Amino acid sequence: MCMDKKTVTRKRRSDRTHVIYMIASGDDYYIGVTAKTESTVNKSVQVRFNKHVYRARSEAKSWKLYEAMRARGVEAFDLYILDTVRGKADAHKRERELIREYKPSLNTDMRGM
Repeated sequence: MCMDKKTVTRKRRSDRTHVIYMIASGDDYYIGVTAKTESTVNKSVQVRFNKHVYRARSEAKSWKLYEAMRARGVEAFDLYILDTVRGKADAHKRERELIREYKPSLNTDMRGM
């Protein structure tokens, strides 16, 4: 008896998981959002943090977070995961809610907050 197997291709999800994170140094902190691009949420946030560090060191941006990283040194900052959200729009909405609630001192762009 021979059974024909059909391979079923599943539709790829378009509502990727996003992570809302906090970068903190003392009483100052930054809240941001990133897509889960790595195998774990922690790795994804670490990759995003490393990009912030790279940009703080290599670009002359006058963003509050980058100025603080240059002044205090990267080792003065801790990384925290605040929430994981499915879908880009919902994640950005949640990020704005958290920014309004906590009023982070290192976020430069506060439009619509």
